[in-house]
Amino acid sequence: MTSARLDPRADEIRTLPDALRLRGERQPDDVAYVFLRDGEVPDESLTYGELAEAARRRAARLTALGVAGRTAVLLYPSGLEFVRSLLGCMTAGTIGAPVQVPRRRDGLVRIRRIAEDAGATTILTTAAVRDDLQRRFGDADELAGLALHATDEPDTAEPAGTEPATIPGPDDIALLQYTSGSTGDPKGVMVTHRNFLHNARETAELWPLEPDATVVNWLPLFHDMGMLFGVVMPLWGGIPSYLMAPDSFIRRPARWLEAIARFGGTHAAAPSFAYELCVRAAAEGHTGEVGDLSRWRVAANGAEPVRRQVITDFLAAFAPHGFAPRAMCPGYGLAENTLKVTGTDEHRPPRMAWLAAGPLGDGVAEFAPGPGPDVLPAVGSGTTVPGTTVRIVDPATRRECSPGHVGEIWVDSPCVARGYWNRPELSEEIFRARIDGCGDVTYLRTGDLGFLHDGDLFVTGRQKDVIIRKGRNFYPQDIEESAQLAVDGLHPNCAAAFSVDDGSSERLVVLVEIDGRVARTPGVDVTYDAVRTAIWERHRLEADEILLVRRGTLSRTSSGKVQRRACRRRYETGALTPLSAEVAR
Repeated sequence: MTSARLDPRADEIRTLPDALRLRGERQPDDVAYVFLRDGEVPDESLTYGELAEAARRRAARLTALGVAGRTAVLLYPSGLEFVRSLLGCMTAGTIGAPVQVPRRRDGLVRIRRIAEDAGATTILTTAAVRDDLQRRFGDADELAGLALHATDEPDTAEPAGTEPATIPGPDDIALLQYTSGSTGDPKGVMVTHRNFLHNARETAELWPLEPDATVVNWLPLFHDMGMLFGVVMPLWGGIPSYLMAPDSFIRRPARWLEAIARFGGTHAAAPSFAYELCVRAAAEGHTGEVGDLSRWRVAANGAEPVRRQVITDFLAAFAPHGFAPRAMCPGYGLAENTLKVTGTDEHRPPRMAWLAAGPLGDGVAEFAPGPGPDVLPAVGSGTTVPGTTVRIVDPATRRECSPGHVGEIWVDSPCVARGYWNRPELSEEIFRARIDGCGDVTYLRTGDLGFLHDGDLFVTGRQKDVIIRKGRNFYPQDIEESAQLAVDGLHPNCAAAFSVDDGSSERLVVLVEIDGRVARTPGVDVTYDAVRTAIWERHRLEADEILLVRRGTLSRTSSGKVQRRACRRRYETGALTPLSAEVAR
């Protein structure tokens, strides 16, 4: 197979369909995407020639249906039909809004909210999903007025004489990427074709896609990280992408590593908790069949928080399998910038440090020589590539912060999306902010806090989530990590820390999920005391209330991040049932 980088500045490459057309012409017989049944067995594959033809046929069908140039909800499980239909929509000028397939009736609420926000009356999906929705939820009010069209049925054959009425341009909207809702209501980010091409180019510049490169991806394809790493980046590089369903990974994390070894994976991405699940699997003896990971060059760790302990544990667990320290590549990104903002170069190990907790609480990054009392771990999220600029700005004054000071992360990049769908005022505020005294350059306000050190971006937390006690700032992810590490056996990403106002003062509440094994040994009471002690010893912070709840209780986004605001709402409405020693018995 011959892989060749595509130049987004060339006249012939203006959109992702352009890139697909050229791949179909240059390497029609090369494998583009493979779906692994149960995360293990190649079940279906697509060459670039087959994919180009399938996307063209779906575009023609969408035109015949009258969906070209309009919005549509994309409701697909992980699989190759999503890839065909995503690129078919982009070819036809249909603005797709990918959404997770609902497992329960309450999942229909998100679909309805997104459909109404996007102005969509059509849901594109598979025949299996359509039939299942109609069987389980056919009478649901949330589906009323929405037409379900299966793109994998025989009628996707090209209608005679039907071609897309318009050819999408680089600044046309390619997709509405709805935010995960980790800090509020989902909003549709308007990602253009130019945004996609630039983000793919930047990613390939940071983590080069050599001719032997191969992607192995378990992340959901409707989510920005899964879509960019699993679909867009492989198309850009002309390399194969092996895809598996998220459930295949969650049920047995070693499947991901086994697939990387079996199929020669060089590039893969996941949030920090996924690497932690792999470490747990290794500790429990479930990774004996993993094999050789020496070809894995880029293990992008791209969702905050990136935990130092997870990195060191992962390196220790999988060095015997050939995994190199420099392959762990922490990065930072968000949907509003299409995805990647910064990343760690694959030729150096991640930059890790220790920060003095006191100064950090006052907004100053002061490095400590090593671990100890009142010291917090920190992991750098790498650097930008030429064309993207990161500034650290005081969100109150809109002035650039002095070096070493914590502020809001602002981004200037060709990857910054156009704005939020149908929200012009909010788009102006978030996507076109200006730094006081720095001219007319506009920036994306990320809402995340951090600082720069020797070119590396260190992300400290989200502005809206910061907990303020006695004039000091505490970052919830640090408190959550302390809670998680308090007792052996607690699962990754198992805690949520937030403050609530009881009318007279701010109170710190910490929710911790525990399963039956932990509830029995060491027990609910011991776990409760251990969590409280760990938070005090590490942060000198007294938790006003700690609630131990059953595993699976915390609200999470589609990428697995805890939704602290949703957890707080459930706490405030009394919707959470704490475990007690009596319940555990």
